[in-house]
Amino acid sequence: MSCLRIKGGNRLEGKIKVSGSKNSGLALMVGAALGVEDVLLTNVPYDTDILVMAEILRGLGVKVEEAETGQLIINGANLKCAEVPYELARRLRASFYIAGLLLARLGEAKVPLPGGCFLGPRPVDFHIKGFQSLGAEVAIEHGLMGAKMSSSRMSGSANNRIFINRCSMGTTINLMYLAAMSPGVTILENCAKEPEIVDLAVLLNSMGAKIRGAGTEIIRVQGVKKLHATEHSIIIDRIEAGTFMAIAAATGGDMVVENTIADYLRTPIMKLREAGVEVIEDESEIRIRSTGRINPIDIETAPYPGFPTDLQQPFGALMTIAQGTSIVRETIYDNRFRYLDELSRMGAEIRVDRDRAIIKGVPRLSGAPVETTDLRAGAALVLAGLIAEGTTVVSNAEIIDRGYEDLVQKLKAVGAEIEREA
Repeated sequence: MSCLRIKGGNRLEGKIKVSGSKNSGLALMVGAALGVEDVLLTNVPYDTDILVMAEILRGLGVKVEEAETGQLIINGANLKCAEVPYELARRLRASFYIAGLLLARLGEAKVPLPGGCFLGPRPVDFHIKGFQSLGAEVAIEHGLMGAKMSSSRMSGSANNRIFINRCSMGTTINLMYLAAMSPGVTILENCAKEPEIVDLAVLLNSMGAKIRGAGTEIIRVQGVKKLHATEHSIIIDRIEAGTFMAIAAATGGDMVVENTIADYLRTPIMKLREAGVEVIEDESEIRIRSTGRINPIDIETAPYPGFPTDLQQPFGALMTIAQGTSIVRETIYDNRFRYLDELSRMGAEIRVDRDRAIIKGVPRLSGAPVETTDLRAGAALVLAGLIAEGTTVVSNAEIIDRGYEDLVQKLKAVGAEIEREA
């Protein structure tokens, strides 16, 4: 177990570079394994979630090799095992993507229910309904989903129209995998619209899939029998970019967030401007200039293009020093307010009313020992430590490593006093 020791109070200035998207990278690694030839992925972030997914895929027989720094070669030609070990699956929520891969390639799958950060119940009902619509027989026993495609569906031809409840990103991804290699045409309705969905469609189409409409509510997939080699660069991590933007605003900084795309961050940018922060957009970078005097804002999380649930916590930490009262409403996950207790230890004034956090800004936070409860909560506590008086020690720092590549060095390069301790 490691921790981060942070001495707060520094104004962060300079350039900070965003890595490839962790969320997109996980989906693309599994998508690449649908093929039977080498797929080269570039701009791969080396956070621990990516490394766990590589380990899961290798255990199933998939070739996953590092070509150069930030590059992976993936080939699913030798995919043979249809069962994912629990000990690996429990570490990673995106491990459930393997279900779509295995059903598409092998016609059967045994996959533990999702793990990763505990953010509340993660029902897989939407995934299961979609798998069944595409011809799978599914049963859940002892925390394991077992599924098998019917022989008639694998060899036949049909048209399917599947409605995805709650606009689920994970379900959209899983059904894109299976539909891409299922006979006939599949029409997915109420699809997630995240840039990561578009990125997956671009990869699969370059491998020979026939997918149209990604990024809209309706995706049309014409199944193919085989996918081939290609090369693809993973999109930037919009959540990392948004986190850096919040950090710059909180510290009264003047930071250029490089290697990013403003169109992916329209709602967070709008909220920063409401908070009185200057946001200057360029083609591939965003400059954040702040006096550190933050206006209160109200936030409600929603599926893309709404405010991302993964940025709720860093922005919640930012609001602890606003000049007034902010209301943050979480509509996606039940347990995403656990980090607020840690912020209260640092002097924040917060009251929780069911799915709302009422945050009354204070002039300053004070350093304290705090504990990371989940990945994005860890980023929020780092932000709080950077603006607090004195020293903050953030424990369970390895959780933060799941989604932020080389965070300590990136922050030190723009003036943060932060060190990792064992």
